[in-house]
Amino acid sequence: MQRSRIIYTLLFFFALNDTALAADQEKKSNEVQETGTASSGKHATGKAKKRGTESEQVEVRGRKSSTIASAATKTNTPLVETAQSVSVITRDEMDTRGVLTLNQAVRYTAGITADTRGGEGTRYDLFDLRGFTVPTFLDGLKFQDSPTGFAVAQTDTFRLERVELLKGPASALYGQSSPGGLTALSSKLPTDQRFYGSVNTTGGMFDLYRVDADVGGFATNDGQVRYRLYGTVNGQHTQLSKTGSRRFSISPSFTFGGDGPTTLTLLGNYQYDPESGSYGALPLVGSLKRASYGFLPRNFYDGDVPSEKFNRRQGAITYIFNHRFNDDWSFSTRGRYDDIRTIYRSVYNNGYYDSDDGTSGQMLSRSAYGTQEHTYNLAFDSQFKGHVRTGPLSHTLMFGFDYMQQKARDAEAYADAPDLDVLHPDYHMIIPNLDPYLKYVTNSHQIGAYGQDELRWKRFIVTGSIRNDWYRSHQIESINQTDTRQNASQITWRASGLYHFDFGLAPYISYSTSFQPQSGSVSNNGGTTEHQASPSIGKQLEGGLKYQIPGTSVLLTAAGFHIEQSNVLVSVPNTGYSVQSGLVHSDGFEFEAHAEPFRNLMLTAAVSVQKVKDDSTGKPLIQSGKGNASLFAFYTMPSGSLKGLGFGGGMRYSAKAYGGEATYGSVWLPQYALFDASVSYDLSNLSHSLRGWKASASVRNLFDRHYIANCFAYGSDGQYCYYGERRNAQASIGYSW
Repeated sequence: MQRSRIIYTLLFFFALNDTALAADQEKKSNEVQETGTASSGKHATGKAKKRGTESEQVEVRGRKSSTIASAATKTNTPLVETAQSVSVITRDEMDTRGVLTLNQAVRYTAGITADTRGGEGTRYDLFDLRGFTVPTFLDGLKFQDSPTGFAVAQTDTFRLERVELLKGPASALYGQSSPGGLTALSSKLPTDQRFYGSVNTTGGMFDLYRVDADVGGFATNDGQVRYRLYGTVNGQHTQLSKTGSRRFSISPSFTFGGDGPTTLTLLGNYQYDPESGSYGALPLVGSLKRASYGFLPRNFYDGDVPSEKFNRRQGAITYIFNHRFNDDWSFSTRGRYDDIRTIYRSVYNNGYYDSDDGTSGQMLSRSAYGTQEHTYNLAFDSQFKGHVRTGPLSHTLMFGFDYMQQKARDAEAYADAPDLDVLHPDYHMIIPNLDPYLKYVTNSHQIGAYGQDELRWKRFIVTGSIRNDWYRSHQIESINQTDTRQNASQITWRASGLYHFDFGLAPYISYSTSFQPQSGSVSNNGGTTEHQASPSIGKQLEGGLKYQIPGTSVLLTAAGFHIEQSNVLVSVPNTGYSVQSGLVHSDGFEFEAHAEPFRNLMLTAAVSVQKVKDDSTGKPLIQSGKGNASLFAFYTMPSGSLKGLGFGGGMRYSAKAYGGEATYGSVWLPQYALFDASVSYDLSNLSHSLRGWKASASVRNLFDRHYIANCFAYGSDGQYCYYGERRNAQASIGYSW
């Protein structure tokens, strides 16, 4: 019944052209403000104002600049005045590179370990930041992980306006989070344009097809009600044989209140993924390490065609309400309800061979697995923001409260599957019926209260944030009759200092903390008594320099960091409990450059060096790399016979990475370098009648480099690897107005 109500509600909103999200309409001294997110593509600068002492206020209508971000402070702040590392990927950059997934969007960012499931595992957004997996927030609200990791939302990147990567612990504003940071996504929302839109079609290798439509404008003559509707239909065969993906998604939105002091935006989204490729892997022997028969081909599939299924339905309704009391004080609140359901079934390899008789080929051990998971998620975040003065000091204050709730149901089943002859694979074997072995019902809640003060004295900026979280979880497993409870409270905080010289240089230092709840039994007395694990704790010390050439978008950043994650669970061999003695270190240096030195050139560059060590094993964290480097440039001809022709490309390099321990010793993935290319042409330069038409093409892994993207090796318990994305080219033609 609950699911039916949600579907009816979504249909009702869709019939009205639907609901939508708002753009933050904060007035903030000394910082940049965006009053209408989304793609008008124009920038207007407001006048500097004086309130008591000199302070500058700038308003940006249309797309937010790449030199402004809100992830670090929950206020739109220039990156050069943000005392923590933040990387921004704009809509323009994603379009230029032909980005189809979030994994592809973040590849040119410093500190990223990209594509941890290689070129095949695309049903989830899987990458590491500074050595750690990180959570995802959409429009300021967290996508809650499911208890078992299957019913997890994925956002189609074409409905996004921008991506921000906040690096390092951020629990002081966001609650439970990763020591590596977080990913903040922003949806396309109604803008201040009277009527606009675009239709784009894409085709490419592996039978790629996409149709994307985006239309919006004023629903009333005075612009007090604005709308936007985005939709996509797309699909593609994957680089593995026998598998493919398909998606249907629609996102309608409405904003009420125009540019007034009070606005309400409602956003609906429904996404249906009938299939989403395979989640399988390759055995390490035969991919990273040569087997007796050689190496497996890059399209090798380890599953069974009739048994392969991944079906995901996700619906969401979001609201954002903003009210500006006066020039100094404002209130905003936002909330989202998510309903996510997945049906997953597959046959997969166990990471080792059962036999090699020299005649029938390698017999790969396999298992069969299936699950159905359904999650209901609520998330809310509300804030008061204001400006006060105390003598020569200017304060930007924020007081907030947020709440998250989740109910999840999951039923899992398992069976042994027939071995697969990798030299003569049969993908239509008889698979035994799966036996139920787990059935969960999980309820969890988190309440957080936080405050922040951005204190300014002349060009010196000090920021302090503090938060208290109360988290509880109750999980009942009915087959094995277990009852697990967690109840934790945690205080986290952040402090930073930055000085912004008038010639554009800004040195800074910051300290921040985080926490993550953990599941598992812990004993401190050899198993005599056991209790639930406490949260792991993260802390980071970061210092660096930022430089923005005054009056331009040229931004250079350099940062060094030290992260510690403590209270990490370490399993005790031959027991069912752990001890919380684990300690993980991540140390590194990062450099990024984002520049549009003149209108027709876009340039991004990144370099990172990092060392991630797990003290409990004396080894690096599995899948953590030693760093990355990238460079991407794109130039559009401004005049002449080739006016409107854009061309460019990029290189992305990944240093060697640790993949765990195999039966022969430590597993290290070789370094690799890949090249991408993009080209576009504004067809209006051929004929005035083609105004609004644009053609583009892009290719990833231009030279079809054969490489291993990642491995997970657990000794005799299984050794898995993943081939990286093969050469993948696509071309698009679209019309916009």
